[in-house]
Amino acid sequence: MKIYLAEFLGTFWLVLGGCGSAVLAAAFPDVGIGLLGVALAFGLTVLTMAYAIGHISGCHLNPAVSVGLWAGGRFPANQLLPYIVAQAVGAVVAGGVLYVIASGKAGFDVSAGFAANGYGAHSPGGYSLLAALVSEIVMTMMFLLVILGATDKRAPQGMAPVAIGFCLTLIHLISIPVTNTSVNPARSTGVAVFVGDWALAQLWLFWLAPIVGAVIYRFIGSAED
Repeated sequence: MKIYLAEFLGTFWLVLGGCGSAVLAAAFPDVGIGLLGVALAFGLTVLTMAYAIGHISGCHLNPAVSVGLWAGGRFPANQLLPYIVAQAVGAVVAGGVLYVIASGKAGFDVSAGFAANGYGAHSPGGYSLLAALVSEIVMTMMFLLVILGATDKRAPQGMAPVAIGFCLTLIHLISIPVTNTSVNPARSTGVAVFVGDWALAQLWLFWLAPIVGAVIYRFIGSAED
């Protein structure tokens, strides 16, 4: 249970830190952290947790990463479902904590977005379903490329969390305007369940696209093996 608790806590921190920065701090009057700050917050959650729990669970924090590592022969199939459940539960609990905090401000309206991922009318920049699909697939592919490369035994030791954290930051800098950036089905679920309505209706894309991206990378990356 220790490894599943680690994944629960790690994903909890990712959603609370990343989505929390978007909900509470991105547009804070005068000193808001903006898009750059939110992108950095997501990267820092992964970087800090990689050092904290990487030696326990591998610090996946993401069903797409777990699927990608399984497809790449780096993760056992019998742990895949428990990892995904632990990640999803951690994300939803973090969403609940964030909801309690955010609703303490007068005028809070969860339907305004709550850092949920979306496309079309619910994309921050008004991007289409196709644009969102392509963005999430490609960004997840590149994320898996960095994760698998940085954690390879031939890579510089001890630097993998830095590379992975900065990669997630870069991914957010590129794709926040498109979908609010998912590349992580658990992260998307953690806030969508509190928004309900359109966020749940569009949640399928933020499960499908990251997992497809992770699996597609396996076929592309097989040439490196």
